[in-house]
Amino acid sequence: SVFSFLFLPPSTAKVGKTSLIMSLVSEEFPDVVPYRAEEITIPADVTPERVPTHIVDYSGIFRPRLCYLPLANVICIVYSVNNKKSIEKVCHQCHEVPLILVGNKSDLVEHSSMETILPIMNQYSEIETCVECSAKNLKNISELFYYAQKAVLHPTGPLYCPEKKDMKPLCIKALTRIFKVSDLDNDGILNDNELNLFQRTCFNTPLAPQALEDVKNVVRKNINDGVCDNGLTLKGFLFLHTLFIQRGRHETTWTVLRRFGYDDDLELHQDYLFPPLKIPPDCTTELNHNAYLFLQSVFDKHDKDRDCALSPEELRDLFDVFPYMPWGPDVNNTVCTNDQGWITYQGYLSQWTLTTYLDVQRCLEYLGYLGYSIIAEQESQAAGITVTRDKKIDLQKKQTQRSVFRCNVFGDIGSGKSGFLQAFLGRNLMVNTETPTGKMQYHNAYKKYIYILCSIYFFPDFDYLSDADLACDVVCLIYDVSNPHSFEYCAKVFKQYFMDSKVPCMMISAKSDLPEIKQMYGCSPLDFCRKHKMPPPQSFTCNTAAVPSKDIYTKLTTMAMHPHVSQADLKSSTFWLRASVGATVFAVLGFAMYRVLVKPR
Repeated sequence: SVFSFLFLPPSTAKVGKTSLIMSLVSEEFPDVVPYRAEEITIPADVTPERVPTHIVDYSGIFRPRLCYLPLANVICIVYSVNNKKSIEKVCHQCHEVPLILVGNKSDLVEHSSMETILPIMNQYSEIETCVECSAKNLKNISELFYYAQKAVLHPTGPLYCPEKKDMKPLCIKALTRIFKVSDLDNDGILNDNELNLFQRTCFNTPLAPQALEDVKNVVRKNINDGVCDNGLTLKGFLFLHTLFIQRGRHETTWTVLRRFGYDDDLELHQDYLFPPLKIPPDCTTELNHNAYLFLQSVFDKHDKDRDCALSPEELRDLFDVFPYMPWGPDVNNTVCTNDQGWITYQGYLSQWTLTTYLDVQRCLEYLGYLGYSIIAEQESQAAGITVTRDKKIDLQKKQTQRSVFRCNVFGDIGSGKSGFLQAFLGRNLMVNTETPTGKMQYHNAYKKYIYILCSIYFFPDFDYLSDADLACDVVCLIYDVSNPHSFEYCAKVFKQYFMDSKVPCMMISAKSDLPEIKQMYGCSPLDFCRKHKMPPPQSFTCNTAAVPSKDIYTKLTTMAMHPHVSQADLKSSTFWLRASVGATVFAVLGFAMYRVLVKPR
């Protein structure tokens, strides 16, 4: 609500302040004017801006009323146009909130006081405007309260610097982001289609063709390079908003700013960046089809050379609408890249999918910076997120609605986990890859099913595995066939954490190109798998010149998709062929180290 405060300089009496209030409320000049009007709340449906307005009549006689000053949203300083002393005292009443100067009793003089008031207005930037009116004949009474509300809802202060006759840096920064979000083809010009989408988004109606040409003609006549190829440039876009503000049409610029998520301080509002999204326990978050289409359009918009990869310059341009760079420099080394080390389309989507799965609030924030709700014409970014149902329901119904799955990869140091995960991207040991120690997230996406692998490095002490470390859709246990003590690690992890769980597990016998050595354990890996109703150990090596086989990854994906299958099914080649069709026909997208690489806000 707007809290309008009508103010009288204490040493000046009889300027008609109370009469103004009485004339507004009763729509007629009062026969008897009290010392002070009672506090009044005007309902929203009878005010110009449809906002409830609370009016307090302040008089210097009533000193306790000073407590209202810090609560006021706007102060109306009333002077009498036929009293020079009251005009002179206006300049001593300036405050940090917006001010409206009100020259009352205009019916008593034939001249205007504006010539005297203008120097005062130029001296104090918090003065929004000056209105000359008459409480007696009701002249400009409605206009007075319209400007009072406008000063609160559409203040000049955050937007414009009168001394420099230009918009303030924060306003320019916000409008520049809005321009870039609205420039759908990233050519630096808002064409007619983009301008009409912008107009419809902000004002719920497109511009008529002639009106559109009139706007561009105004820009052409006033500024060089404001229009290019019959489209509006950033320079022209900023000029138009400067013109709106200079002509008193602040509401136009504020409507645009607020539609794109900005608050009164020209910061993106928290409610815009983080819309409500309820995520019940045992449910996961995924991007839906519309969100992927939007992200694809963002990629295409910035892939200027059409090489299906983002160069460092293109990536910086993409994230230019962010207040900070969300991806650290190491992301290029840990997602799918081209021969030049640039993030590919697949790697780009990998990072987005992973962010949504692991940190959906951050994903909502990122989509907000990119303007998802505006461009996709959705209520908020939350419309781009699918919250999956409880995994227990999937098990009961023996089918899943999820398209993103998580696999935790366990193995002793040196067992071959890194090579296994690199091979997920089609890389082998002949490619020089550096794998940091610690927790890593490897991500692989298919067109239909998206699969996340997590490699977790642990020493033999398993006591500190958290619930988050154990939460997954499938477990991969890797041992080195050439190390006789390697299998024992996998057996201990399985027995301590997964033997009694319903999470499907697969044993991987890595480095199968090396001579197999008997494992120093109570039973062989094959017998262990039979005893615990797991598929037999899957041989794997990435020490070849050929591209590593994807069969194991397909099987892991299939197990995650069908956690209810029986041991008999897992032994059936027909089952693997039938169940894995949807997950095998699409190429691998990439991987990402998420928690290590993501930049803090």
